[in-house]
Amino acid sequence: MKLTVPLAHLLLAFLFLVSACSSTQTERIDAETGPEKAAGKILIVYLSRTKNTKAVAEMIQKTVGGKLVAIELEKPYPENYQATVAQVASENQSGYLPPLKTKIDSIDQYDMVFVGFPTWGMQLPPPMKSFLKQNDLSGKTIIPFNTNGGYGIGSTFETVRQLCPGSKILEGYSTRGGLERDGQLLMIKDEKARQTQDEIKQWLGKLKMI
Repeated sequence: MKLTVPLAHLLLAFLFLVSACSSTQTERIDAETGPEKAAGKILIVYLSRTKNTKAVAEMIQKTVGGKLVAIELEKPYPENYQATVAQVASENQSGYLPPLKTKIDSIDQYDMVFVGFPTWGMQLPPPMKSFLKQNDLSGKTIIPFNTNGGYGIGSTFETVRQLCPGSKILEGYSTRGGLERDGQLLMIKDEKARQTQDEIKQWLGKLKMI
């Protein structure tokens, strides 16, 4: 039976509508199982004394999602800056790893782990060494990020690499934070916060995470 022209147009319109609905449904499913699923496999662990590293960690989470975890010690460092400097120097010299209060359940579920920390004495802070030693991150992608008082990352990124021999280490990010010695505490705020957020987006874009 030959279709009339109006009926043929009606059939084509119906088929187009069905195809469009199917495509929209597929896109919705992909969206639900894509970025959200990936974000669920991201862990962002950070150590922060003056809240600058915390600020960076929150910006990363805002950009890529994931679970945010602050490292806490069973016995916190002294509030006095000089006392903390002396204790950290002693721990670095002896190789002592301070016990952590922070415990992460089912760390195997995460494929990608951001590790954030300040530079202490040009080295990786002992609590972050504790975290990397206590948790098997083999097979995971590790992404370091750092804040410092203007003296750079020191040996921090290299130590992360040494403590995670079975992991894939991506390019890290570093920015100027506080300098507690001089009374400069939270510095990543206002215009500096906006600048840092832009840098983080560029960094994560370079890593093809956004």
